[in-house]
Amino acid sequence: MAVTALDLVAEAKQRIREIDVAQAQSKLSGALVLDVREPGEYAAGALPGAINIPRGVLEFQIGNHPAFQNARQSELIVYCQSGGRSALAADTLQKLGYEAVVSLAGGYKAWQDVGGATVRP
Repeated sequence: MAVTALDLVAEAKQRIREIDVAQAQSKLSGALVLDVREPGEYAAGALPGAINIPRGVLEFQIGNHPAFQNARQSELIVYCQSGGRSALAADTLQKLGYEAVVSLAGGYKAWQDVGGATVRP
């Protein structure tokens, strides 16, 4: 039986740690923030200080990005629009050796819903 994208997200969420918006806001100043949405989504609005590496190219680009060169022990908050892509990305990042990765539950939408600060990169 084939699995669905939602099945893959549910499996990933069993292996990662999710945090809510309040927890993310408290960690924002000391963490790297990774936006795994597509460039158009990112350009329309993002979390302050977020670096955009789309989910589809994450494995290929994260190791070459200057901000992530020595970040395997750094706290890393990953988000997407609603939490699915960021769960998959967090799972992948853990497999790549990033040790302190968390996914923002509910993603950018949840952040906006509570009036979290945003920027237009």
